[in-house]
Amino acid sequence: MEKYYYGYEEFAGDALALTHKIKEFNPDTLLAVARGGLTLGHFMAQAMDTRRLFALNSIHYDKTRKLDTLEIFNVPDLSTAKKVLIVDDIIDSGETLREVLNMLGDQYPHCEFKLATIFYKPTAVIQADYTLKKAHDWIDFFWEVDLVGE
Repeated sequence: MEKYYYGYEEFAGDALALTHKIKEFNPDTLLAVARGGLTLGHFMAQAMDTRRLFALNSIHYDKTRKLDTLEIFNVPDLSTAKKVLIVDDIIDSGETLREVLNMLGDQYPHCEFKLATIFYKPTAVIQADYTLKKAHDWIDFFWEVDLVGE
């Protein structure tokens, strides 16, 4: 399997570029999808000078293997939010973010939801409203590999 190493310097520039792209939406809340969206969510919240950063958990992959199940849990209370930007590192199959959007739309119909990711695959079942790069190979994000022993 071809792999692309996505390092910190590239990420820092991309996080800032993505933050500039979403300014037109002007979200009042950021919602990071753990684990992949946590680093990006933190950077974007810092750049936007907001503390309204929340997270939810999803499990659809075990390392590089896609699981037959999709689990979404630890959904935060968004009852006071109006415009929520859901943040993740990549839209791969799109199944996770599609289900997250469906679940949140049912629970919080008063909210406007948009998606932001660094990477996307054009074959995904859903696309982000804001994104930067088309994914060609498997991406090794620095936060997944730099701190893990061989």
